[in-house]
Amino acid sequence: MPSRKWEYETLRPNRDSTMKEATDPKSQLNELGREGWELADTVDYVGGGTKFFVLKRPASATDREDE
Repeated sequence: MPSRKWEYETLRPNRDSTMKEATDPKSQLNELGREGWELADTVDYVGGGTKFFVLKRPASATDREDE
């Protein structure tokens, strides 16, 4: 059985001047979820706050053919 291929996306939350999340990213995450993306991890700033959300989904068959 061949190994599963993944593709990845990142989402950077909006920040305010204090570098804290300025808005709830729920609508952006829901939109990506409708597109088949699943939250896989977060990359956080030292001292708190999220720098990136890392999402993944299975690569499409057409992407696999390009390899």
